[in-house]
Amino acid sequence: MKSDFELAKDTAIKAGKLIFKYFNTDYDIENKSYNNPVTTADKEADKFIKNNLLATRKNYGWLSEETKDSPDRLEKKNVWIVDPIDGTKEFIKGVPEFVVSIGLVKNGEPIIGVIYNPITKEIFYAKKNGGSFLNDRPIKCVAKENISEMTLLNSRTETRNKLWTPYENFFYKLKPKGSVAYKLALVAAGKADVFATLKPKNEWDICAAHCIINESGGKLIDLHGNSRRYNLKNSRIEPGIIAGEKDAVEKVFSII
Repeated sequence: MKSDFELAKDTAIKAGKLIFKYFNTDYDIENKSYNNPVTTADKEADKFIKNNLLATRKNYGWLSEETKDSPDRLEKKNVWIVDPIDGTKEFIKGVPEFVVSIGLVKNGEPIIGVIYNPITKEIFYAKKNGGSFLNDRPIKCVAKENISEMTLLNSRTETRNKLWTPYENFFYKLKPKGSVAYKLALVAAGKADVFATLKPKNEWDICAAHCIINESGGKLIDLHGNSRRYNLKNSRIEPGIIAGEKDAVEKVFSII
């Protein structure tokens, strides 16, 4: 039987192939709530991932953006935390900045993370005490010494709503990008200095990436300065998060 890690990687890639078939084609779009779309691809990928992960792990819990939550998961030691398409808005617009995000937590701690972009074929992954990788190459968080030299990845919506206007002059560049999980993975791979969001997120947005950030030598905190435990009754992380190389996170936290 495959290990949990191998299963997560294999499932993410297969789900990515399923999603790729829908990219830039016709499919149904619904709104779960205001400005919160879900597509046929989200639903089919969610169903596939759930069936694949739980087929041989029937005693594991499950939390996904596209599945009705069940309190049963709170009693489980091991829980899959999944977003079948993180970055659905980008998927709909044909922007290749969305990913499959699969995380596994044990007693609330993220121990496996896999993030797969089916368009760019980037696969970021990590397991506890095993290091982080991008397409089989080791990755590490890196950051400039001074905030004024740092590139910070942030949200297009937050930028459009001018939430970052008070902070623009602190950084070398504020770079809006799609999926939360994808931004976190890029920071873990040293593609940018730090990531931050000023709005609440959910466990499925960040769980897999949190493991990858940790194993890349970085850290992730909320805007109160606390690290995150997972599989909580309230899956919402408020008021926002910062992640990246440890010193960079502390410097950005001191400003925000």
